[in-house]
Amino acid sequence: MNQGKLTFKGGVHVPEFKELAESKPIEVAEIPQFAYIPMHQHIGAPCEPVVNVGDRVTIGQKIGETGAFVSGTVHASIAGTVKEIKMMYTPTGAKSKCVVIENDGTDEMHESAKGRNLDELSPQDIIGLVKDNGITGMGGASFPAHVKFSIPDGKKIDTVILNGAECEPYLTSDHRVMLENAESIVFGLKAIKKALGVEKAYIGIENNKMDAVEAINKAIKPEDGIEVAVLKTKYPQGAEKSIIYAITGRSVGTGALPLEVGVVVSNVATAKAIADAIQHGKPLYERVVTVTGRGIVEPKNLLVRIGTPFSELIRQSGGFNGKPGKVISGGPMMGIAQFTLDVPVIKGSGGILVLPEEDVREEEVLPCIKCGKCIDVCPSGLQPLFISAYALKNDVERADSYSAMACVECGACSFICPAKRPLSESIRNIKKEIIAKRKKS
Repeated sequence: MNQGKLTFKGGVHVPEFKELAESKPIEVAEIPQFAYIPMHQHIGAPCEPVVNVGDRVTIGQKIGETGAFVSGTVHASIAGTVKEIKMMYTPTGAKSKCVVIENDGTDEMHESAKGRNLDELSPQDIIGLVKDNGITGMGGASFPAHVKFSIPDGKKIDTVILNGAECEPYLTSDHRVMLENAESIVFGLKAIKKALGVEKAYIGIENNKMDAVEAINKAIKPEDGIEVAVLKTKYPQGAEKSIIYAITGRSVGTGALPLEVGVVVSNVATAKAIADAIQHGKPLYERVVTVTGRGIVEPKNLLVRIGTPFSELIRQSGGFNGKPGKVISGGPMMGIAQFTLDVPVIKGSGGILVLPEEDVREEEVLPCIKCGKCIDVCPSGLQPLFISAYALKNDVERADSYSAMACVECGACSFICPAKRPLSESIRNIKKEIIAKRKKS
């Protein structure tokens, strides 16, 4: 394996801005007075509350569930009283039913929080624990992990990849988790291997995080069957199909899933959450969030309870540095700009990026000059200029015929476009129209 040079076709080199927070150890954030916990934090069906206004709940208690297979159970992140159940905006831009809990100051754990011995767990036991503890992908997509580990009959998985690339500019939460929780990550990966019956696993880390490579290598034992794959630093190295190609050389076709080439990919923070669930009986009710950007007084990596408002984390990071121009949930390439700070941290919230006013400006959109740069950088091998052109005309059928649904929405095309065309944004919008049309038919 050509360590340090493993990469994929396409992609771009973007300014990293990691230095703002990468050296900041994880701090435990203040426990919020009120937690606003959405019932829909993941891909799939939303949960319904299983508690009522006036109920007292404790940390880790199940407060939302559904009978749907593709979904993720939701748990209380603080101990206290359920004050409201209401519709609220989430960082995704959509509204969700939220359970509002007022903190009673006890920080009491639910009685179900009990650790287990991995050696005594069967593969189905592990998958069941992952499901019951509401563990979803923590790299952004928030796909329910138990679904990813439930391999259909007739399919064979031979490789597991943990994604520690964290290629999105500014964000450093995964980096810090790898530095400070390497043993838990390796334990979680061993649990995933056992659940899938797989012998070989890789942890992919970009070569701008060699301290994380060293930390993970120290935690790996020879008998673990785990190898660190040092990846070339390039965006979007952390995209699922990109990291699979970089490490294994296998190409996942348009519309296909990684399991079609015998691979399952999970995030390093997800592996840490699985370790916590097995070793401590801890559901996914908190995560590390990077609060960063030149628009923040003191960038930090904070261990945050799910349901904590963005406004609270900005306050705990010293507040705004000057006048903010834009607040983004996530990073600048794939993140979502926020119109309010009254949104809660959810399971997929890896970062809060604040850009000062001087870094945010509207640029003139010019006609496409057919330079082909967007085609060169697209990691999915698409033709963004044509898909976008049809998207802007709301020509759903033509956009679909150019494989718009294969777009991973990485934003590389928009970044490289000299005409500043809204390529990624328009493709993201037409994908929603394509999905709606398919559902109707």
